[in-house]
Amino acid sequence: MYGNESAENYLETILILSQRLPVVRSVDVATELDFKKSSVSVAMKKLREGGLITVSPEGYITLTDEGKKIADCIYERHTLLSCWLERLGVDPKIAAEDACRIEHVISAESFDAIKQHIRKASET
Repeated sequence: MYGNESAENYLETILILSQRLPVVRSVDVATELDFKKSSVSVAMKKLREGGLITVSPEGYITLTDEGKKIADCIYERHTLLSCWLERLGVDPKIAAEDACRIEHVISAESFDAIKQHIRKASET
C-alpha cells in the first residue's frame, strides 16, 4: 500500500469518479470530497509528482498504472469491509465510515484472511 491515508483517499475518489464521469478534474474531486479546491490542487500536485496520476493540459486527471493499482486495492478493501460489516448488522452509514478507516491500516495478511473467510462463509 502507499502508506498515506490522504493520498489513498484521493486515488480511490479519482477511481470512483472515473467510473461515473467521462473525465475527472480537480473540481470534481473537490466537490465529491467536499474539500476546498486549493487543498485538492496541492494534493493533485503531490500525486502527480509521485507518479500516481497524470494531468492533461485541459486539467483531466488520469491514474497511472501504479496509482490505479493502489486505488483498486483501497476500493476493494472498502467495498468488501463495508458489505461485510453491513451483513453483520452494522448500520450502512457506520459500516461505510468504519470501512474507510480500516481500509488504510489493515495489513495485507489480515485483509486476505478476512476475504478468504467471507468467501468460505458465502459458499456454505
